[in-house]
Amino acid sequence: MNTAPASSAAAGEPRWLTDEEQRVWRAYVDATTLLEDHLDRQLQRDAGMPHVYYGLLVKLAEAPRRRLRMTELAKDAKITRSRLSHAVARLEKNGWVRREDCPSDKRGQFAVLTDEGADVLRRHAPGHVDAVRQAVFDRLTPEQQKSLGEIMGIVAEGLQPSEAGADLPWLR
Repeated sequence: MNTAPASSAAAGEPRWLTDEEQRVWRAYVDATTLLEDHLDRQLQRDAGMPHVYYGLLVKLAEAPRRRLRMTELAKDAKITRSRLSHAVARLEKNGWVRREDCPSDKRGQFAVLTDEGADVLRRHAPGHVDAVRQAVFDRLTPEQQKSLGEIMGIVAEGLQPSEAGADLPWLR
């Protein structure tokens, strides 16, 4: 709803989006919702897992010794510790991940990608990359790809304050 231009909003009044900002915002929401659904359906169909689980397997595959502290994995995946715990439990049930206690911290745990999990990732990565390429990169020019990366980097950076007590998913 655009009832006042951003520059003329009175003190205490919302800075309503301009018509152009509203168009951009709705395009972003539509695109991200459809993209996440598209990738989720592709991975459910081909690998029997949701997109978020695939992302966890990727994070673990890229980690030294294919293992990360659970808190670090939650931070890397940008999800709550509760959601991560549930996801890792499901991945454990499938034999794709195992948990290990942290020897230096009795409360800490590691998530470790198993050989079976690495194999699942290796088998399904080509189809997932193809889905990403078709949905995003094949539709954009190299300049648009660069701009998208820069824009999303700026947005992500702004949503991850570094001060203590920041309300971030992996701290909940």
